[in-house]
Amino acid sequence: MDWIIEHQLLLLIPLVSAVVGWLTNYLAVKMMFYPIKFIGIKALYLGWQGLIPQKRRKMAEISVDLVLGKLLSVQELAARLEPDKVSQAIERRLKQVLRRIINDVMQESAPTVWATLPAQIKKLIYSRVEADIPNVVDKMVTDFQHNIIEILDIKELVVEYLSEHPLLINEIFLTAGNKEFPFIIRSGFYFGFLLGLPTMVCWYFFQAWWILPLGGLLVGYLTNWIALKIIFEPKDPIKVGPFVIQGMFLKRQNEVADVYSRLIEQKLMNSENIIKAVLHGSGSDQLLELVELHVNDAIDRHVSIAQPYFGLGIGAKNYFKMRELATQRLFDSSEQYLLYMHEYANGALNIGNDLRDKMQALSATEFEGVLRPAYQQDEWKLILTGAILGGIAGVLQLFYIFLPA
Repeated sequence: MDWIIEHQLLLLIPLVSAVVGWLTNYLAVKMMFYPIKFIGIKALYLGWQGLIPQKRRKMAEISVDLVLGKLLSVQELAARLEPDKVSQAIERRLKQVLRRIINDVMQESAPTVWATLPAQIKKLIYSRVEADIPNVVDKMVTDFQHNIIEILDIKELVVEYLSEHPLLINEIFLTAGNKEFPFIIRSGFYFGFLLGLPTMVCWYFFQAWWILPLGGLLVGYLTNWIALKIIFEPKDPIKVGPFVIQGMFLKRQNEVADVYSRLIEQKLMNSENIIKAVLHGSGSDQLLELVELHVNDAIDRHVSIAQPYFGLGIGAKNYFKMRELATQRLFDSSEQYLLYMHEYANGALNIGNDLRDKMQALSATEFEGVLRPAYQQDEWKLILTGAILGGIAGVLQLFYIFLPA
């Protein structure tokens, strides 16, 4: 009877190792993504933050350098915008905004002149300005395309947005690796069971106190290490008889490229985020200069319609103030009318399809750089954590299962 109980307990070793392997791999995956913010005492280096949220700025920089920066040309993207279609998209809302701006600017810079101006002349000014919208928009879009490098910094857009939205970079990784990460967790159970068999044999013959803790430590370490290796290696396909061996992630390059590019297009490189980066990023001063150039030109052409009323009372000082106010108000109101071009711009830029096709054409080494390099240097932390947890499980197994027996 004792012999049967002893052997039943012995069979627990690979089963416990399987559970340990599953648990350590599960925790390894969770620790890659969570918690979003550091939990613990930073000054004492006690605590944890998910590797990917922690490294999000570096990952964003790598994404730009390895993928977006090389595969997407900002000049090419800007050239896809057709000025006449941009004008059609925003014209109705821009007319409303312009009427308000004209009223506000004139009341502030030349209230007396504007108050005495006949309604017929005001109406004429409105209609002439509105009729000139396609011409002005055409010139501004063309100049924007020619000066896009100074106005839009793609790296700044991607890095700042992902730094401010750690949940998004988690979503990108989890969605792109939606088959690899569950495999890591499942494989821990299988590898844990197999690795527990040598431990069981050793314990059967020697029963040294350190065998179970060491076995647990090796299980925790190796299950994490093997799973990561299988996902990313070998980089290039190796044919063994009828089988083709390649890293799981790399083997799915076409599928991952499609998922990744769609997320980038929908959540990151969409027209809404691009317009915000243009209006509020480091190149916004250059854009303001461009707006000022065309607004001043339009005012100079249209203000003469109101003569001789302007000549009688506005004066040079108020005239320049009027131009400056008009430029600033139009720039500050940009998002109110530019949001109407989002649908057109997203279709015209076609970032998702373009990025997908170019990512699918990357070499295996280049493609690996999409998701792995930024946290690769910290993978040892996950593996070490697995080893420690495995060792603890071995100690618990020793004291609560075998020693009482």
